[in-house]
Amino acid sequence: MLEIVYQDDHLIAINKPHGLLVHRSSIANDAKEFALQLLRDQVNRHVSPVHRLDRKTGGLLLFAFEKDVEIAMHQQFQNGEVQKKYLAVLRGYAPDNGEIDYPLAKENGTMQEAFTAYVTLKRAELDVAFGKHPTSRYSLVEATPTTGRMHQLRRHFAHIFYPIIGDRKHGCNKQNKFFKEEWEMTTMLLHASELIFTHPVTKEQIQLKAGVQDEFQRTMDLMGWSL
Repeated sequence: MLEIVYQDDHLIAINKPHGLLVHRSSIANDAKEFALQLLRDQVNRHVSPVHRLDRKTGGLLLFAFEKDVEIAMHQQFQNGEVQKKYLAVLRGYAPDNGEIDYPLAKENGTMQEAFTAYVTLKRAELDVAFGKHPTSRYSLVEATPTTGRMHQLRRHFAHIFYPIIGDRKHGCNKQNKFFKEEWEMTTMLLHASELIFTHPVTKEQIQLKAGVQDEFQRTMDLMGWSL
């Protein structure tokens, strides 16, 4: 059963597990389960996603029950009117805060503006040797992207040399291998934690929050972090 974070007559939000695709995709033929179908079967109603989350990213995923609500929410996301927050575990000691204003290329090569602000919430130094270093250092950050580009947070944190742990495409393969061998951890540690938007029907401000998934929590426990 999917964890339902919010539901009314028009919208429903789940806490998507890491590794679950939102819907069928030709680039992931190995997948047998999809959030869209699972939720549709669970609530016995037609649902449509109004934004995207990477397969490897866990956290808040919002769906609409009706077409007009779906379109209205799409517009809010496209216009940058939805505030999104994410939690991520990064390699190294990240700065206290920062802004990443770095354009990203689409698949066709077209460059798009992309902006992410972040705040470092916690740091940890583990007494576990890594490579030439006698200890291992990590940061927990809260990221607020104001644009919604493909793999934006993954690419932005890699750009400033604090890659997200578990990101095989843009991250540090040595760290990913280290986490797998040392702690049997293969989850990408990126979690969509919060959404704030205007309800398209009631016009109320809606604030949704979702707790981290088990593997993310296991890493936080390992680091000695609590929120």
